[in-house]
Formats: sequence, structure tokens, C-alpha cells
Amino acid sequence: MRKQVVIVGAGAGGASVAAEAKRQDPSLTIVMVEERSQVSVAA
Repeated sequence: MRKQVVIVGAGAGGASVAAEAKRQDPSLTIVMVEERSQVSVAA
């Protein structure tokens, strides 16, 4: 069974958690949920 992670909040914290989870297990499917139409991005 494939593991899935749902992250509520697509701000800097949510993106950081998503990136770390994917580094730990590249086979994860990650879904980020955000109530606003725009998400936070950083360089």
C-alpha cells in the first residue's frame, strides 16, 4: 500500500514539512490543502 500524507496549510511551515517528508521517503504521495488561492513560495 502506498503511503499518503495530507498537509493542511501551504505556508512556509507546510512546504517545509512536505519537503522533509519527501526527502525521508521519496515514494510518499503528498497533498497540501490551503484555503487561499495563493500559496507561500520562497527562493
